[in-house]
Amino acid sequence: MPTMKGGELIAEYLVKQKVPYVIGICGHGNVGILDALHAVRDQISFISPRHEQCAGHMADAYFRVKHQPVVTLTSTGPGSANMVMPLATALSDSSAFMAITANVPTSQANRGPFQELYAHNQSDFAQVLRPVVKRTFQPSRVDMLPLALRQGFDTMVTGRPGPVNLDIPYNVFQEEADIELPPPSHRQGHHRPASNDADLRAVLDLLAQASKPVFFIGQGTTLSEAGPEISEIQARLGIPVITSPNGMGCVPADDPLTLGFIGRNGTFPANQAGRHADLVLCIGTRFDDRSSSSWHAGYSWNFPSTKLVQVDLDPAELGRNYPPTIGIIADAKTFAGQLLGALESRRDIARDRYAGWRATVAEWQQEWEAFIRPNFTAITTPIRPEYIVGQLQKSLPDDVIMSLDSGVHHNWFMQFWKPRRAQSMLNSWGFSSMGFGVCGILGAQLAAPERPCVAVVGDGGFMMAPYVVATAVEYNLPCVWVVWNNFAWAAIRDIQYGLFEGRELGTAFYKGNQGPGGDRYNPDFAAWARACGADGVTVTRSEDLAGAIEAAVKNRRPCVIDLHVDAEVRPPSTGTWQLPPVPFKEPVFGAPYRPVPAQR
Repeated sequence: MPTMKGGELIAEYLVKQKVPYVIGICGHGNVGILDALHAVRDQISFISPRHEQCAGHMADAYFRVKHQPVVTLTSTGPGSANMVMPLATALSDSSAFMAITANVPTSQANRGPFQELYAHNQSDFAQVLRPVVKRTFQPSRVDMLPLALRQGFDTMVTGRPGPVNLDIPYNVFQEEADIELPPPSHRQGHHRPASNDADLRAVLDLLAQASKPVFFIGQGTTLSEAGPEISEIQARLGIPVITSPNGMGCVPADDPLTLGFIGRNGTFPANQAGRHADLVLCIGTRFDDRSSSSWHAGYSWNFPSTKLVQVDLDPAELGRNYPPTIGIIADAKTFAGQLLGALESRRDIARDRYAGWRATVAEWQQEWEAFIRPNFTAITTPIRPEYIVGQLQKSLPDDVIMSLDSGVHHNWFMQFWKPRRAQSMLNSWGFSSMGFGVCGILGAQLAAPERPCVAVVGDGGFMMAPYVVATAVEYNLPCVWVVWNNFAWAAIRDIQYGLFEGRELGTAFYKGNQGPGGDRYNPDFAAWARACGADGVTVTRSEDLAGAIEAAVKNRRPCVIDLHVDAEVRPPSTGTWQLPPVPFKEPVFGAPYRPVPAQR
């Protein structure tokens, strides 16, 4: 067996595993592995953004686009502590990457050296990360690395994907052992559990009995790459499809039966279909508060009056919020393929059966279009949000990858954006992390260098990670940031106006801390971009938006578009959302519906 340093073994295994990137920040704790990565620099590129949080979000976004995990590398103490947020973001959205964190040398453990956490246990940093990863491994000797590496890669992509942590003492990078590389791990999608025949027949029977069925799909559908199968069922049977934000793009966006998102900031047709359906087939997504109108009956769903088939790879998600009529532990693509095949023998399940349901859905679509469409062409200063979404839809190529940060702009895009491809609308959904959209677009560009990559981010979120522009220039990544500049933490400001009678405090930006009624303040984001060596342009008029976007994409250079948006226009709610115990609001458009119980 060859004699190898721990750092060399890790580097060689990453080459064997065909990991193209290590994304991280140097420090005294991880300098011992940098030399080993230098030796394989022709096979693995080391990307060093200006902050560890950015490294994590980049790795997360890379997986969402490519469905192949990469690795982050951070140093002891605060550097690795900056990984908590991106790891939580990835775990919440079932995204995978391997976070290698450095720790103090084993000979110094429990002596309180520089940056050791030791109040409860020696070298205790792994306990910090336990809640935000699928598994943390602590190999304390070189001969423990092969098993930890293989198990780590297996754990990331087996079952529901998620990030893992390898917490490695500094000395293990430099110490030697007679050791062999472990065999490569399997890839995402290698294990695909299926439904049993009895459950599949029961689902078919429910479809045969239903007159108003609807699909609800999400991240599990995207991760499984089940879009073709779901789209074929949608076309064959004419069943409407509701999507979570992370499921958007799996089914054709221009199909009138693709209804979009559900909940407070969903579309009216999606909420109407959800609350009037007699059967919901939920595949690879969750009924969280935002996609269920905080579980208030009649606003988005009507369980248990509505029958529910819930298919998920993670058994813990079955029945978490609504007990299913049939719960199935299965891979989304495998189950959808099984359903397609089984339909061949069921002549009682045909497209004509749901013709009346489709006609009703079409009426809801017409109502919604009549309500929203006029504002998509409104020429205003500052610019209306609907106009921005509509213009980006027209100006950006079909193969664009868009990353969205947390903020009010995300509500508008959840409601109106129509991605043309799967894995092309990247959201921090479960953890709603500000900074994900700002940083993640860099990882998306690494995953798809030939495709345009555009981040739509709030002014508040962009200010949390403005260094991304410098990283884009340094590594020649032609990302575009559209900064939704409404001079506020507008999503929270809107809550103050909607639920707290407009008492505004700490939710908008004013020059000299003048407060409401004063002069709004933000830095010149376009000037910041130019200072970094990127392109920067400010857009305050509706007429100038299309040209700015088209030029930014065409130039293939890092660019920031400082877009001034009307902060007083709010997304029209079509469901509801509650922060208990504060009373919730009724929808702006539409109304709840509760089915009348059948008479006995």
